[in-house]
Amino acid sequence: MDGPDGSGKSIMAGELAGILRSRGRPVVHLSIDDFHHVRAVRYRRGRDSPEGFWRDSYDYDRFRARVLAPFSPGGSRLYRHACHDLGTDEILDPPPQRAPAGALLLVDGLFLHRDELAGAWDLSLFLDVPFTETARRMAARDGTEPDPEHPGMRRYVQAQRIYYATCDPHSRATFVVDNRDVHAPLLKNRQ
Repeated sequence: MDGPDGSGKSIMAGELAGILRSRGRPVVHLSIDDFHHVRAVRYRRGRDSPEGFWRDSYDYDRFRARVLAPFSPGGSRLYRHACHDLGTDEILDPPPQRAPAGALLLVDGLFLHRDELAGAWDLSLFLDVPFTETARRMAARDGTEPDPEHPGMRRYVQAQRIYYATCDPHSRATFVVDNRDVHAPLLKNRQ
């Protein structure tokens, strides 16, 4: 479940996980947000750098080793749900958990259609929401500026624009969902 900040990824993924579990399907729901790099890496290009947000936010090597490898065919199903605490900036090494046989791995987060994760997903959704709406949602959630063109939003919005230009997640995703109205998401037609 990919999409820009404030697009509704975590909420939609949580709802989907709940539906699947209610139908008897085991689900492991994780977020790439628990696999950030430490601050020194995340901010090495500057605290406000869109390029830094795009390139340095997440530890994809640990995510692949701790999550994707265990869930891949022939994998151990012994995964770790996190590698970093964003609040304390501590590196985490939680004990491994065993996913039930046949469990579906559901991941939400930013930049999930990057080259580093190419081929990782059997099925993916990209939540397409205009930056005017995502900035408004982030302002309500996080207290940030509601204008996507505000200098305080530059890091996030410009990083997403880099992502769109570099990876074209709209075409890499299995499905693109217009999630402007979180109560009525719409599956978009593919070109």
